[in-house]
Amino acid sequence: MKVPRRPIHAITTWVRRQPPKMKAFLGVVSAIISLVLLYVMVHDHNKLFVAAEAVHAIGIAVLIYKLMKERSCAGLSLKSQELTAYFLAARLYCSFVIEYDVHTFLDLATLVATLWVIYMIRYKLKASYMGDKDNFKVLYLVVPCILLAILIHPTPARVSFLQRIFWAFCVYLEAVSVLPQLRVMQNIKIVEPFTAHYVFALGVARFLSCAHWVLQMVETRGGLLVALGTGFWPPMVLLAEIVQTFVLADFCYYYVKSVLGGQLIVRLPAGVV
Repeated sequence: MKVPRRPIHAITTWVRRQPPKMKAFLGVVSAIISLVLLYVMVHDHNKLFVAAEAVHAIGIAVLIYKLMKERSCAGLSLKSQELTAYFLAARLYCSFVIEYDVHTFLDLATLVATLWVIYMIRYKLKASYMGDKDNFKVLYLVVPCILLAILIHPTPARVSFLQRIFWAFCVYLEAVSVLPQLRVMQNIKIVEPFTAHYVFALGVARFLSCAHWVLQMVETRGGLLVALGTGFWPPMVLLAEIVQTFVLADFCYYYVKSVLGGQLIVRLPAGVV
C-alpha cells in the first residue's frame, strides 16, 4: 500500500522539479505575499528595521553559542565576519555623527559581538578554521563598494562628503558581505545546524530590512525616495536592500526544506551559490 505523502513534502518536491524561471517567479510571488502580510499586520513599519537588527543580533548570539559549546569554527567564514565588522563600523560612525538613536546601540552591540567572533576564529579556534574553503576574494567586493560609494552617495548638504561616502559604503558592503560565507558553505556542501541557524537569521534580518524600506515607500507614496535625496542614491538604496535579500533566498529555501523534513543538517546541491 502506497503511503500518502505529507502536503509540505509534496509541495517542496513539486517546487524542486520546476525550471529555474518558475522557481524565480514563485520566489517573487512569495516575497510579495509576505510583504502584503507585513503591511497588514504591522502598523508601525519602523519597527521592522529594529526587528531586523534584533534578528541579526540573535544570529550572532547563536554563532557565539556554537563557538563556546563546540570549540570549533568549522564552516564559518572569517572574511564574512570581517566584512560585517567593516560595514557596522562605517554605519556606527555615520550614526554617531548624523543621528544618535536606538539603532546606534544595536549596531554597537552587534559590532562588539562580531569582533569577539573574529578574535575567536583568528586566535582561539584557528586550528578548526577552514581557510582553504574560505577562498572568496574580498577585494572583489570591497573595491567596487568603495568606487560605487564615491560615485553614488547621499546628497544632504548638512553632511560632509566623507560622511556621505561612509554612509553609502556601509549600505553597499552590507548587501554583499555574506557572499564569502555562502562560498564556504557551497565548498563544503553540508552545513551543520548552528551555522545554518546563523545564516538563516541573516536571511530573515535582511528580508525584514528590505520590507521596511519597501513598505515605507508604499506608505509615503514614493515620498521616501525624495527624503533620501536626489539622483541615483534613492533607487540604489532600495536595490541594495533587494540584492541582499535575494542573495540569501536560495539558502533560506533549503534551510526551511531541511527543517520541515526533520533534518538538522542542511545539504546544498551544486550551483546554489
